[in-house]
Amino acid sequence: MKNSVVGAPPPTGVFQKRPSKPTTFRVYYERRELPISVDHNNRGNAIAWKVDIEKLDYQYYLPLLFHGLCETVYPYEFLAREGIRDMLNRGGPRILPVLPKLIIPIRNAMNTKNHNVMCTTLRVIQHLVMSAEGVGIALVPYLKQILPVFNLFKNKKRNIGDAIEILVPISAPSPQK
Repeated sequence: MKNSVVGAPPPTGVFQKRPSKPTTFRVYYERRELPISVDHNNRGNAIAWKVDIEKLDYQYYLPLLFHGLCETVYPYEFLAREGIRDMLNRGGPRILPVLPKLIIPIRNAMNTKNHNVMCTTLRVIQHLVMSAEGVGIALVPYLKQILPVFNLFKNKKRNIGDAIEILVPISAPSPQK
């Protein structure tokens, strides 16, 4: 064993994106069991609700839409994101009782380790907390389930300050002499 060299350990792949399986949201949308569709109009895409949002069962539909946070393919990603936004904007007191059912889809979305999915999920969590009274406090017992992925990515910060300092002299007009 004298003068022997040991190779480096294999990479763990802890930061690699995980492939996502077809979500419950996708299955229900493809079977046309969700009351939403994409409305293509001259101002871009929007969601067309087939039923008034006020009449929807939040206990059933909001968790389904949250399962769609893992989606990265259009139209599923768009419908899930915009559907959640619409329901949170109009949900009010109906959101708080559904909160326990939203934790697993949030955790699954964060565990994909896909940066776009994670950023969308973080925005949705912010919107969720602001959408109804007491949601932030009610989320505290569930933080143990959501925070481990945050811990992995807490040091993944891209510093663009140096790039800005380099680009400012290049893009700034030169002084006239």
